[in-house]
This record gives sequence, C-alpha cells and structure tokens, in this order.
Amino acid sequence: MRAEAGMKTGSRYENGKKYGNGERDRNGRKRMKKPARLLLTVLAAALCYIVAGAVLPFVRQPEVSTETKERFEKKEFYVEAPGTERAAVLSDNVDALAERIRLISRAQERIILSTFEFRNDESGKDIMAALLAAADRGVQVQILVDGMPAFKNLQLPSDPYFQVLSSHANIELAIYNPVNPLEPWKLMGRLHDKYLIADDTAYILGGRNTYDFFLGDYGNYKNYDWDVLVYSEEPGQGESMNALLDYFTQVWELPLCRLWKDDPALQSGKRVTQAREALEERYLSLQERFPDWFVPCDYMEMTREVSHIELLSNPIHCYAKEPVVYYEMTELMKRAEGEVRFHTPYIICNGWMLQRLAEVCGSVDDVMMMTNSAANNGNPFGAMDYRKYRSEILETGVGILEYDDGVSYHGKCFVIDDRLSGIGSFNWDMRSAYLDTELMLVIDSVQLNEDLRAGMAEYEEKTLTVVDEDTVLVPEGMTAQKSGFPDRLLNGILSFFAGWARFLM
Repeated sequence: MRAEAGMKTGSRYENGKKYGNGERDRNGRKRMKKPARLLLTVLAAALCYIVAGAVLPFVRQPEVSTETKERFEKKEFYVEAPGTERAAVLSDNVDALAERIRLISRAQERIILSTFEFRNDESGKDIMAALLAAADRGVQVQILVDGMPAFKNLQLPSDPYFQVLSSHANIELAIYNPVNPLEPWKLMGRLHDKYLIADDTAYILGGRNTYDFFLGDYGNYKNYDWDVLVYSEEPGQGESMNALLDYFTQVWELPLCRLWKDDPALQSGKRVTQAREALEERYLSLQERFPDWFVPCDYMEMTREVSHIELLSNPIHCYAKEPVVYYEMTELMKRAEGEVRFHTPYIICNGWMLQRLAEVCGSVDDVMMMTNSAANNGNPFGAMDYRKYRSEILETGVGILEYDDGVSYHGKCFVIDDRLSGIGSFNWDMRSAYLDTELMLVIDSVQLNEDLRAGMAEYEEKTLTVVDEDTVLVPEGMTAQKSGFPDRLLNGILSFFAGWARFLM
C-alpha cells in the first residue's frame, strides 16, 4: 500500500511530530519509554493487589455466634467469697515502669512480655536492661511483639539492642504476624495485647505499650493509661493467671508467630557487644537512681481483696474476628443495676456497635462515657470520626464527657455499679472489635472499684460536658481547646480519602 502524503513509511508522524518508537506525542510531549511504562504498570498492579488484599477481607464484619453467647452465660463475674488473687490499679506512668522493673528484677524462673509496640527509647531500654539481667541470672524470658510496629518503626530489622535479647540463650523474641506484602490479607490482624508475667505469681495487664509515651517520665510527650497488677501468694493459685498463661501459650504456638534472629553468633558482633555493655551499665544506673524499684514489695499490703477476675479475649487469628470482647463487655453493662461509666481514647462504631450501646443505655439509668475531645485526640483518625459521628453516638442515649486537658488520654476502663471494674487494651472502635487481639480483665472487688472510680474522677474533672450536638458545657477555669488550621486540614483530608475505611482505623 502506498504511504499517505506527509507520512513516512516505517515511522509514525502526526502534525509533523514524531512519536511512538519515538520520543514525542501529538502535542510534542515526551513519551515514557516502554520499560518505564512497564515498571510503572507493575508497581500500580502490586499496589492494587496489596490494598485490595488488605481491605476487602475486612469489609464485612462477623456476627456474634450462638456458641459465644452460650459461653458467656456460663461465666461467673460475681463471686461472694474472697478469691486467691489480689489486685491494684496502676494509674501513673512512673509507677507503671517501676512495677514492671520490680517484677522483672525479682523473677526467679520465667518472664513473659507481650506488647503491641516495643521501642528502644529510654523506658524501652530500661525494660531491656532488666530483662537482660534476669536472663543472665538464669530466668527464662519470652517476648512477643506485633509485626506492624516492628516493620513500621524499622527498629527490629537491624537494631543491636533487640539483637542482644534475641541472641541470648535464655531469651526468645517472637513476632506476631510479621508484615508480608505478598500476603496482604493478613496485614490488618494485629496483636494488641499488653501484659507482663513474672514467675506465675504476679502480672501486669492494661493498655500501656512499652515505650516512653506510656512508661516513666521521659520526654515532653506522654499518654495517660491504666494497668492492673494482679498477685497471688502461691504459684498456680490464681485463676486469672492460669487463664492468661493458657492464652499466651495459644498465641505463642500459632504459626503466625516467628522467632526473630535467634542466633547466638550475633553476640560477637561489635554493635551487639556495645549494646550489651550499654544495657548492663544502664541496669546498674537504674539500681543507683531508683533503689526502691529493686527491693521486695509487700503486695499483700499494696493490693486489694478480690472475689473473682475474669479474662475477656478476642479470637487470636489474624483475620476478621467475631467481636467477642465487645459483646461480653456490653452484655455485662446491660445487666448493671444502676450505673455504667467507661473511658475510651476514641470511639469508632458501626451500626451494630451503636445498637449495643443503645441497649445498654435503655437498660441502665446512668451511662456515661469519657473520650478525648476532637482537639485533644492524639489519633487523627479517631478525631476525624468523632467529629463526623458524634450526633449518632448521642442518639444512643449515652452521656459524653470530652477530656480536654492537653495530653492525649489512652485509657481503656469501665466500672459497673460498685463491684465490677474493667481494665485492658480494648478501645471502643471497630479495629478492637473485629481486627485485633484484645484483652480486658473484669474484676469483682468493691475496694478496687472505689480506687478505679477515684482515678477516673480525676480525669473527669478536666472534661467538657456534651449536652447535645450544638452545646458543650465548659467548666469554670477551663478553656476549650480549638483545632488549628493544620488539624482541620488533616481532618478534611482524612474524611475525604479515608472515611470509607473507618473499620480499619
């Protein structure tokens, strides 16, 4: 066939400009070369695969099964006689670090630390130093951390401090569900538990991660949170201790959990050797600066009498979970005689969760929630969702207090009437309900209930009272915080781009 006028055989021209095999398109712009286009296509496809694989399995939330409801009815939460365990609330960050160090320093046989996030900052190194000293004297140590923070913070892959621990003969460090982009359907299921067990006689469980925001008095930023210390005089006597040990064993033995750098040869490396020396020096320094942290404690005097402690837990796999903890907490609350008060850093609920809250409010005369105000919330997703759905939360009938004192509140606790108290890791959000492993202790103790109420009341003195969607009462002497332009801009961006994914936040 004869070539058209103005077109050269073997090449492509349009409007006198060469493109294709070429370098310019019809508008004279340079075209991307085929290898670059192919690479960009592959990367886009990979991104779509990861995002779709991570999101789609969790779009539909499981319902509560008949088996879960029947199992709940068989549980005992109220017991009239004193039990074998005692408990104390840990409300202060410094006390929370001190009691962890004390338990670790007094342990003789084994230590278990399970935490969502473990950093090598100041308080993190305090804990590392104590764990190393315990392992050096023959204590068996097991550490379990979640895979997402380890991947996100880029600490574990090459950090010599963690390698000091993982390479020790008496320490095993495992990662729950390590991040693997090739298996995106596992990415969202995380380990959110936080507890420390020492010698099967005492443990600390609550909402604190293992780094400076939650432990000690380091740096300018902190979060407020709660722990409970549980103690029994003889190993094996505590029912909740045995339940927690069984729970840990089930999680630890999952194929999801993988030992990290369990290689003694790492100890000979220069960076690891230096890190070990630094931790040994740090432990000596802690003993000199805080000698009272290392002396025996009269736990009988420090703790309160308890009738019973029940451990609530979510399923431990990494897929979409049946909302066991949320169901059991709200079912307990529905059966209160007159009052329920609960604290949560943020509240992100679907329709079923709001319905459950409405049922609690319909069954109990006085139901009050304290959460961060949008301006005070350290979680931008939580702040965004609260602004958007506060009116729907109010429609359930719950009273709302907004903590607004300038420090983000991270506490997860509740009291039911004058006997039951709950402390643990569960946030009132869809992630805690459907995605993460979660633990809550429900404690039957009049004295502990009084202690927790007193601590909760101190925070509630620094709150705004939400009357309705348009009215918030500010106590005398307080000035309500206002979100600055950067926060409002971020809120708008998140609402536009991430509002659809609230079940993952």
